[in-house]
Amino acid sequence: MTQCSPLEREVARLIVEAVNLEDIEPDDITPDSSLFGDGLGLDSIDALEIALAVSQQYGVQLRSDHPDIRQIFGSLRALACYIEDSRVSLPDSPAASA
Repeated sequence: MTQCSPLEREVARLIVEAVNLEDIEPDDITPDSSLFGDGLGLDSIDALEIALAVSQQYGVQLRSDHPDIRQIFGSLRALACYIEDSRVSLPDSPAASA
């Protein structure tokens, strides 16, 4: 089993809280498993809830018209990578000024 990075664990917790997954713990979400369909079984409404939570928590916008939105929401790891990459490129991000 692949181990989660600290950001992946944080995002898994955010997903569980944002969409009120009652029977799933953050540790149950593996980094490479699908968030939709046969994975967690999330739907488009859940994607909106997650996008709002990500925006509030990390200041990263997830727009439905983004050309790679399906890949971004493809797995916990993909979502965490997108958040990390977007945070680095924000002008007032500590990593951007390093």
